[in-house]
Amino acid sequence: MDINKRFQSAKEDYEELGIDVEKALEKLSKVKISIQCWQGDDITGFEVEERSLSGGIGVTGNYPGKARNPEELRKDLEKALSLIPGKHKVNLHAIYAETNGIAVDRDEIEPKHFQNWVYWAKKMGLGLDFNPTLFSHPKAKGATLSHPNEDIRNFWIEHCKRSRKIGKYFGKELGQPCLTNIWIPDGFKDIPSDRLTPRKRLKDSLDKIFEEKIDEKYNIDSVESKLFGIGVESYTVGSHEFYMNYAAKNNKIYLLDTGHFHPTEVISDKISSMLLFNDKIALHVSRPVRWDSDHVITFNDELQEIAKEIVRNDALNRVIIGLDFFDASINRIAAWVLGTRNMIKALLFALLLPNDELKKLQEEEDFTKRLVLMEELKSYPFGDIWNYYCHINNVPIQDEWYGIVKKYEKEELLKRI
Repeated sequence: MDINKRFQSAKEDYEELGIDVEKALEKLSKVKISIQCWQGDDITGFEVEERSLSGGIGVTGNYPGKARNPEELRKDLEKALSLIPGKHKVNLHAIYAETNGIAVDRDEIEPKHFQNWVYWAKKMGLGLDFNPTLFSHPKAKGATLSHPNEDIRNFWIEHCKRSRKIGKYFGKELGQPCLTNIWIPDGFKDIPSDRLTPRKRLKDSLDKIFEEKIDEKYNIDSVESKLFGIGVESYTVGSHEFYMNYAAKNNKIYLLDTGHFHPTEVISDKISSMLLFNDKIALHVSRPVRWDSDHVITFNDELQEIAKEIVRNDALNRVIIGLDFFDASINRIAAWVLGTRNMIKALLFALLLPNDELKKLQEEEDFTKRLVLMEELKSYPFGDIWNYYCHINNVPIQDEWYGIVKKYEKEELLKRI
């Protein structure tokens, strides 16, 4: 395949629509996707005391090659990143602390427990994001920040305070802000008799967590809602309305997760509304199948609509894009590569659309031509532009990356069985 020749031909097609392809590629090169580390080890983490998943989180499958320690996880991430165009970020949970075999509970974690991640990120030219881990712990049964027991609430408040300090450490060391995102699994399986009191406690806990002001040059705070989870089907304390209002009132980033709403809701429809009232928003992109199942994202309609909303609203610098899928039924490195490439691919597809013309047609109420153009654009030679972008970023085109992953699986992953 003559990549350059096909690129030039495709470029001419898009230029006839008024698209500056080179400018689109330049914009794309500046986008950082926050890649979730937990795809590589099924959200096990490296705490000294092994704990089973809880909080409505489940990982299915037993594909060979799961990372068993920090070194293996970082090695696997390096392999995945070598197959993904661009420079990005890695998203960590608190359970990925390295404590040298010493039991350190979550209200005791410190920046020093993440020094190896910082050294590695510097070597790789990456940023780091962070999440306190408020699940899979003896003190996370049923509730955390909204728990009726003050001692348990204080434990988790302290954990979140320390997490923000770790985020600040990441930001200072790596020269780019860390997004520290709070999600909790609190709620009730059956219909509650009091919805207000747990939310009052959650609000009070968040107020205490955010008492210390941290420069957003280093750490950015976000809060993440959810509709329901396994074991909390009837009521979730940290609902969409709760966090949207809390974020707005307290100048925090609101994070939308693609799997955290009703099955018929899509976050692509929410992005423009959120951008009207917020300087920035954050996303966790996964693929829900009937519920928050966190499948690997595919190049489907909703992913494309999310990317279109970001691009057409000139919000590439205002939307913090993170990924949040974890599938243990397939090769975990392939999951990272496929999902991240699809996110980048969707953004490129959106950047190559004549968005101004499409907006103009809508304003003129020429809905026929709008629909015709939107449909015809689906068969434009977008793939040739994508292959060229991969080529100039020195990563494999099309599915060539899969052979490299299979080779790594044979040489590295299968030895872990």
